[in-house]
Amino acid sequence: MSDAIRPQPGILDIALYEGGKSHVAGIHNALKLSSNENPFGPSPKAKEAFLRSAHTLHRYPSTDHAGLRHAIAEVHGLDAARVICGCGSDEIITFLCQAYAGPHTDVVFTEHGFLMYRISALAVGATPVEVPERERTTDVDAILAACTPRTRLVFLANPNNPTGTMIGQADLARLAAGLPQQAILVLDGAYAEYVPGYDAGLQLVEERTNVVMTRTFSKIYGLGGLRIGWGYGPKAIIDVLNRIRGPFNLSTTQLETAEAAVRDQDHVARCRADNARWRVWLAEALAEIGVPSDTSMANFILARFADTQEAEACDLFLQSQGLIVRRVVGYKLPHCLRITIGDEASCRRVAHAIAQFKGLR
Repeated sequence: MSDAIRPQPGILDIALYEGGKSHVAGIHNALKLSSNENPFGPSPKAKEAFLRSAHTLHRYPSTDHAGLRHAIAEVHGLDAARVICGCGSDEIITFLCQAYAGPHTDVVFTEHGFLMYRISALAVGATPVEVPERERTTDVDAILAACTPRTRLVFLANPNNPTGTMIGQADLARLAAGLPQQAILVLDGAYAEYVPGYDAGLQLVEERTNVVMTRTFSKIYGLGGLRIGWGYGPKAIIDVLNRIRGPFNLSTTQLETAEAAVRDQDHVARCRADNARWRVWLAEALAEIGVPSDTSMANFILARFADTQEAEACDLFLQSQGLIVRRVVGYKLPHCLRITIGDEASCRRVAHAIAQFKGLR
């Protein structure tokens, strides 16, 4: 690259994002438990909508996403005019950084928070500010102490990835109320559907002018391959985000499949119940053989090993058995492995394999 041709400041500081591993050399049909995917896949109604969309592939999609926005609003009790849709919730995060952050501003997130917060901040020239957690759980006081007049965005995944931990409504409200007046609290609810009765921050969004929530169809809805997300916030903020959103950022296939998915809440309820059952089972099974984890509210557990060496050795052993889990060194948790909750057979297979690794089978 010519010395005269340079990217914007911050971009070369971005470490390339590495997704969950999908394949193991020499092993056919390995079981992938590295990307927090729904083992049951999407709703049958969503699959039908996907197939129907093939008949209109020659047409441009709608630019206003009206059908999907109204479906989301109907299901969740929202104002459709304040819903914005994106290519995964990642794109909503990008919009927020483009619109509200930049050089000489700070973007705050927790030390084990989603890697895209740092990446999106650096991409717009903002300074990423990482705040310590307390025992792998968000520390509201630490976040508030890190905020300054430069702070523009505070990102918080609740439940968090990759820890699976979350904080309650009172702490969320205290955080929102304590932020500097120029800062926006972004509640990332990618795993919100796995928590019974949790509104993902909706009450705060309705009560305040400085809170936005983001959601995704990639997790419990089983549509990770289509990349569909959405956000909800104050009208003034959503209006700003729509000004930088590309007019055709979602295809007709994405829009119609997601609309069918969000309307099938029976499928969501079944997936949530099954995930909860096997999440508890797997956590208890691993704890019994000396591999603890924090109480997870998502569709994975973060298994903790004695040290980095043991975690790496266990990962290699699991790969040799055709089991792919996620190392989380990039999240500053080198002694841990994140394990997606699969179906019953998958959970039993993982527990058996880790017991073998520990010499207990």
